[in-house]
Amino acid sequence: MIAHNFSIEFFPPKTAEGAEKLRATWAQLATLNPKYFSVTFGAGGSTQKGTLDTVLGLIRDGHDAAPHLSCIGSSRDSIRGILRQYKSHGIKRIVALRGDQPSGDASHGEFRYASELIEFIRAETGDCFHLEVAVYPEMHPQAKSPQDDLQNFARKVKAGANAAITQYFYNADAYFRFVEESHKAGITVPIVAGIMPITNYTQLMRFSDMCGAEIPRWIRLKLASYGDDSASIKAFGMDVVTQLCERLLAGGAPGLHFYSMNQAAATMGIWQRLV
Repeated sequence: MIAHNFSIEFFPPKTAEGAEKLRATWAQLATLNPKYFSVTFGAGGSTQKGTLDTVLGLIRDGHDAAPHLSCIGSSRDSIRGILRQYKSHGIKRIVALRGDQPSGDASHGEFRYASELIEFIRAETGDCFHLEVAVYPEMHPQAKSPQDDLQNFARKVKAGANAAITQYFYNADAYFRFVEESHKAGITVPIVAGIMPITNYTQLMRFSDMCGAEIPRWIRLKLASYGDDSASIKAFGMDVVTQLCERLLAGGAPGLHFYSMNQAAATMGIWQRLV
């Protein structure tokens, strides 16, 4: 049986056509009754309007929706204004993130870490928002060590995070070990497993190289062997990810957060196998 804490992530569409397609996608996925939908937010507020427009569209359709909020490149005043806006629209949940580091000499803004953003949100708004944060079972690509990464997670919880969502992964042992180490460090907030359906080999490799998610060798080789046979890639991906979800739920994961890539079919297919 699927966990009750089941959520789905979208990114803000850049065109009117994309927005129309996304509305059709969320109408399909809403039939699964997820706890909430989340909508990503570009570093420095680069998709701020698109994020809010998408969240408000979801809310108008009767769904709980959580904007992502990244702080790198932002000022306290700009974040304060966004929080005021979110409060005025009755938004109750935020995914609070550091965001991508700026390239070259670009300004980092007034926040360096997600823990500072969370501290600021709590100072400004108290318990108005349920705050989700990101964690990395296989270690953040810029962390000095797994221990350093875990301490960073602990700082976010101490600052006021309510729960965590992991980067996607395909090695269940990495997740269970991370949860165990978190508990040993005194961290007790729910750690929801991030799930990336496999539908496109090239895209998956590109994303994984960027975010540091490991694709086990046997999965890489199998996917590569299918070449351009997208049907076989999707069928194999469905099997692998469904089995991963089954193992995570059986092992006590409190929920699943699906990175949908604004598509409905793969997430729906996995869900239907789990219920």
